Amino acid sequence: MQPEHIKAHETSPVPPDKRAARDGASSWTGRLHGLGPIVGLVLLCIAGTLLNSSFADVDNIMNVLTRTAFIGIIAVGMCFVIISGGIDLSVGSMAALIAGSMILVMNALAAIIVSPVVVIMLGMAFALTLGGLLGLAHGLLITRGRIEPFIVTLGTLGIFRAYLTYLSDGGAITLDMSVSDAYSPVYYGSLLGIPIPVWVFAAIALLGGLLLNRTAFGRYVQAIGSNEQVARYAAVNVDRTKTLTYVLLGMCVGIATVLYVPRLGSASPTTGLLWELEAIAAVIVGGTALKGGAGSMTGTVVGAILLSVIGNILNLTSIISVYLNAAVQGSVIIIVAFLQRRRP
Repeated sequence: MQPEHIKAHETSPVPPDKRAARDGASSWTGRLHGLGPIVGLVLLCIAGTLLNSSFADVDNIMNVLTRTAFIGIIAVGMCFVIISGGIDLSVGSMAALIAGSMILVMNALAAIIVSPVVVIMLGMAFALTLGGLLGLAHGLLITRGRIEPFIVTLGTLGIFRAYLTYLSDGGAITLDMSVSDAYSPVYYGSLLGIPIPVWVFAAIALLGGLLLNRTAFGRYVQAIGSNEQVARYAAVNVDRTKTLTYVLLGMCVGIATVLYVPRLGSASPTTGLLWELEAIAAVIVGGTALKGGAGSMTGTVVGAILLSVIGNILNLTSIISVYLNAAVQGSVIIIVAFLQRRRP
């Protein structure tokens, strides 16, 4: 039996002034952590301008943002998956399969439909539908099949790219020229001086932020990532919510593919190579916890731009070979994961 003074010491509440100081310190720490990606991006932009004045040119900035759009859109969907405690390693292969299938469908439609615009609209609808269905397959295998996300998406990574290689007979699937000419403005066009892909990226990021922070679905995603068992006790439909995150990611991959196809007008077994690395890196660099439960859509957007800026600086300055860009991204993931060890 413990003495009374020890019991009183163990059960005494934290004084209000100390509690306020502790909460204030936690608040400032959280704010500084959230500002980390933005500060890093600003410093990188300053460094890029000092190393090569061409970095700050409007044309170069628009080029960086346009190239960011594909990975950024996928990263928006990946953010939901990682916050919920999942992962998807197949998004690059999924994009390749969607691109190839979309082109085959559009070429077939072009032979029976006169209007290229109608063909393009139907092709876009097909890409979004296929992306959603592939994401649904992932979600069901993970939730109903009780298979780890890493294993499921590692398997489909090979399956998707193998099917594209089969469809293309190891070569490239090329879009019909008449359709390609009508489709090219989707990538090369601009509105108010800003490329179309950048506008689409901004819209998807805004919708993703609203969905994550202003809806019950977003709260459920964060609750599941924080503690799945507690979320089940709180009557959250965990399986449905996790499945929807993969459907959402699949549709984001479909949107990114719709914007990417008119860039080259073709799809090959190398299309979307390492996109999964870039998307995951963007989410993690943006401050989303690897273990799930916490994340920021703003941070994800900044993380995607930051990685593109790094690649652009490497291209402009030749500090290291551009062939090491993937090595830089992989190193960034490892470093950020190491720094996240102390996070609760």
